[in-house]
Amino acid sequence: MKQIVMCFVIVLSLISTSCITQKDVVYLQDKGTVINDSLQLQALASPYRVQVNDLLSVNVKAEKREVSDLVQIFNPTTNEIGNSDQSLYYNGFTVDLHGNIEFPILGEINVLGFTTDEIEEKIKTVILQKYLKETAKIFVTVKLSGLKYTTLGEIENKGTQVLYQDRVNILEAIANAGDITQTGDRKDVLILRQYPQGQKIHHIDLTDMAAMKSEFYYIQPNDIIMVKPLKRKSLGGGQTATQTLTTIASIFSVLVSTYFLAKNL
Repeated sequence: MKQIVMCFVIVLSLISTSCITQKDVVYLQDKGTVINDSLQLQALASPYRVQVNDLLSVNVKAEKREVSDLVQIFNPTTNEIGNSDQSLYYNGFTVDLHGNIEFPILGEINVLGFTTDEIEEKIKTVILQKYLKETAKIFVTVKLSGLKYTTLGEIENKGTQVLYQDRVNILEAIANAGDITQTGDRKDVLILRQYPQGQKIHHIDLTDMAAMKSEFYYIQPNDIIMVKPLKRKSLGGGQTATQTLTTIASIFSVLVSTYFLAKNL
């Protein structure tokens, strides 16, 4: 019987450590890494610079009607698909491997490493110099055709996600994908990010309020967000105290039954 008690104690110790606690699932806790409740965020990250395979939406308008009719030749023709995601794909401008977009009339324009504001100014300057008087008032709008990212691992909805916003933080991105599961590791979320030199993996602890000061708090186009399972999940413990006690009771029942069967043989 002593052996059963010893086994029970060992199992109880293992499973008690496998129970998921509140500290594992609550976002942005104050872990003493901030001075006061009014956390002052760091200055906003540098503007995003366009990379290969980004999809851009470009629109040219003019103040005067006679000029407005002329600049329409620089705008892509709207197809029958309308304003859907497919329309953005067909009517947008994809940055090729050389960092160029093929723009109507103007031809190839290099946009690699430029911000959207810089691309707007670049296109505007070319149009005014080549096709219109420099005094003409035209308006060029360049936007990323949605902020696309991918979610993998312990997240409810895995796969490619798109948000039509200029700026998205990682909590918004995860919420849009259905949130991290109960057994996901919020303390070490991985972000796979594309750079001109290649891809790099970054880590962020979403249970710590200090995450809001991280340079990776705001996601970038084509980021891959990966959430690992908690070690507790692999141990097979319950997610709640009730589930853990149920597991303990089941194991203890098996041990007792095995003991008496062996004793009666």
